[in-house]
Amino acid sequence: MVLAVADALTQGVDPQTTMIDWCRKYAENGGWGKRFAEWFMDNNPQPYGSWGNGAAMRIAPVGLLASTEAEVIGWSDTVTAITHNHPDAMNSAQAVALAIFWARQKTSVQDIGQRLIERYGYPLHLTPDDIRPTYKRTEKAIDSVPQAISCALHSTSFEDAIRNAVSLGGDSDTIAAIAGGIAEALHGIPDTMAAEAWGYLPKDIQAVISALYQEANASL
Repeated sequence: MVLAVADALTQGVDPQTTMIDWCRKYAENGGWGKRFAEWFMDNNPQPYGSWGNGAAMRIAPVGLLASTEAEVIGWSDTVTAITHNHPDAMNSAQAVALAIFWARQKTSVQDIGQRLIERYGYPLHLTPDDIRPTYKRTEKAIDSVPQAISCALHSTSFEDAIRNAVSLGGDSDTIAAIAGGIAEALHGIPDTMAAEAWGYLPKDIQAVISALYQEANASL
């Protein structure tokens, strides 16, 4: 889904169209949730009030490409409300996109955390070590996205953020995807790691990623 968002933003097309196209293209191997799969296979898909963390997991391209905070919020809401039009999901996607945007603006980790605490009330003072002992699996945005953000803000590198996320357990692939998006903006991805991952990607996915980074780098 992050590819669909990136594809829409770099081409300037309707994100719902790219979401449906990409999901149907990889329908058999996408690991989609039941409700989401029903959405993209529907002939007339409508928002379904999801409060889940899936919207925050796909939002990174907004933070990479937006040029103002207002643009971050506007694009985030547009992309998110297509499916996840519950306030908790909308806010969580905004928070992740803003964290990425601010990191690219060289805002300090401390200031990013404080701004998000003031705006959304998330307990970002908690470290992964604080969270881990009592954390339980949940797909609710309100109970998983703040934890993912903390994994990034309390990290020393991209790899450290991913390790923080996986160590929490629960919905760790989603938490790691969210934390990784923020950590990339904070620390960058090691060249060796990026090169190895690149080799596993099909050409169509490589093309979207290349377009995303080309536009993101041009906007700095």
